[in-house]
Amino acid sequence: EAGIGRWAGFLSGWLYWFMLIMVLGLEITGAAQIFIAWFPSVPQWLVALVIVVVLGGINLLAAGDFGRVEAALAGLKVAAIALFLIIGCALIVGVIPGREQSVVEMVCGNGGFMPKGIGGIAVGLLAIITSFGGIEVITIATAETEDAQRAMSRAIRSVIWRILVFYVGSVVLLICLLPWDSEAMRTNPFASVLDMAGIPAVGRIMEIIVFVALVSAFSANIYASSRMAYSLSARGMGARWLLGAGASRSARAARDGGEDLHDVMAAEAQGDIAQGRTPKRAVAVSVVLALVSVALNWFLPSSLLGILINSVGMVLLIIWILIVIAQMRLRPSLEAAGTLTIRMPLWPYLSWVVLAALGVVVVLMMTTDSGRAQLAAMGGLSVLVVAIFFVRERWLARR
Repeated sequence: EAGIGRWAGFLSGWLYWFMLIMVLGLEITGAAQIFIAWFPSVPQWLVALVIVVVLGGINLLAAGDFGRVEAALAGLKVAAIALFLIIGCALIVGVIPGREQSVVEMVCGNGGFMPKGIGGIAVGLLAIITSFGGIEVITIATAETEDAQRAMSRAIRSVIWRILVFYVGSVVLLICLLPWDSEAMRTNPFASVLDMAGIPAVGRIMEIIVFVALVSAFSANIYASSRMAYSLSARGMGARWLLGAGASRSARAARDGGEDLHDVMAAEAQGDIAQGRTPKRAVAVSVVLALVSVALNWFLPSSLLGILINSVGMVLLIIWILIVIAQMRLRPSLEAAGTLTIRMPLWPYLSWVVLAALGVVVVLMMTTDSGRAQLAAMGGLSVLVVAIFFVRERWLARR
């Protein structure tokens, strides 16, 4: 909002909120399907309802209590991935027998290195972009800490090394242990590696891990979607009711916009979070819409649902582009004012590199049918949101 304009804040905020709400339905549906595979007599709708109610209740707790629950769920995921990395490395060096081909054969064989060319890289990049969605939650969560700047700086550094170790490390191990074109790599690569190592009950172990991961992601996205809706409302871009009882009316001043970041923040209305309370109304709305999203996953035609999912996956691309542009425009003024406390290295070259890389992703998307469909869905949704913004602003100006 401060770096580009009020319309950009409206677009990025509500696109991100929409993405989270749609993802909530996918996550809870996936978790429920895993659970009924264990207990077939339990209705899937009942499992989804129980998970939503329980995790919705957890999100109504104070931020510190919610953080402890989420840390426990995340800890289980991290422990599982760390164990996988240890087993994978043991298979590669031969401590655990079972590997069928050498690392060189796995990487350079089976059709050679980069067998699908640029098109294969494009498809892979699209999957990577979707899987990285959610790292933005750290900036949302740190806003409720006592020392937000210090917490955010530590969280950003932590995310970087965790991505390199857990995400990149896992992918490297999979490439070194399984043929890229094998059925095992396509369907359940992690379970296949554990099975290669002779781990018993591999299928059930992976189901439990995936179930915990889905539940944890659902809980985190309830948190993020409620805070995003609250923030938008505090800046006069949403329903003031979400701010809670006794919220101030200063958000009306924010409608005039402005290029100064501190002016934009100062114009925010004061609601539950500013007064040290959990935004219960915003959480309740996210919980209700999560149930609606689950219903959409069951009842919408597959073609329409596919369009929504495509638009959700590519929402991240436009949000990241807006973030980089806003950062590039804001940094000089923040440095001049002496208020820049978290500095991105290699300024301004790294920002241009990131922006160019995102542009390359857009170009690569145009080379595939699925990529073009996702670009069209994302573009249509973005135009719709921007149109809503200008219609809303004109209507408010006439009041």
